[in-house]
Amino acid sequence: MKGLIRVILARSSLPATSVHGITHWARVLENGRRIAPVTGADPRVLEFFSVLHDSCRESDGYDPEHGPRAAALARELRADIDLADQEFAWLLEACHSHTRGAPFDAPVSVLTCLDADRLDIPRVGMKIKPDLLFTAAARDPAVLSWATDRAERRSLPSLLRDEWGWKGGRRS
Repeated sequence: MKGLIRVILARSSLPATSVHGITHWARVLENGRRIAPVTGADPRVLEFFSVLHDSCRESDGYDPEHGPRAAALARELRADIDLADQEFAWLLEACHSHTRGAPFDAPVSVLTCLDADRLDIPRVGMKIKPDLLFTAAARDPAVLSWATDRAERRSLPSLLRDEWGWKGGRRS
């Protein structure tokens, strides 16, 4: 994963420290890890989604095409993404859907990815809207409180250093 993150950061047009950068990606992964045991989502899909979903943003503002661009990047980096074909298809759907919306009957791994991202929305001063979350696990009051606190503080998850080898700046 460290090598893939270096490639993604090198190609990103935004600084790693932007509001949609690597600290957000890490919180999304932690959110996903928190709810996936309840939803049954594939943790590997969550891991790749976390680093790809906002990696192709052209700005921190309105950018409705960044999800499809992230899916295109995932296709380009397929050799570096260790997922079976079905799980890779879920990753593509999650990346594409996170700016386009997903049907409530999408695979649980896709819905869990989208919820993991939405749980970090307080980092930009917005409130989490439980009725826009797909899974009961994400709507759990304890999860909402935990995620809100971390997002508002823009916490720096230890996995940034411990798993991804990120020491700050644009590249690790």
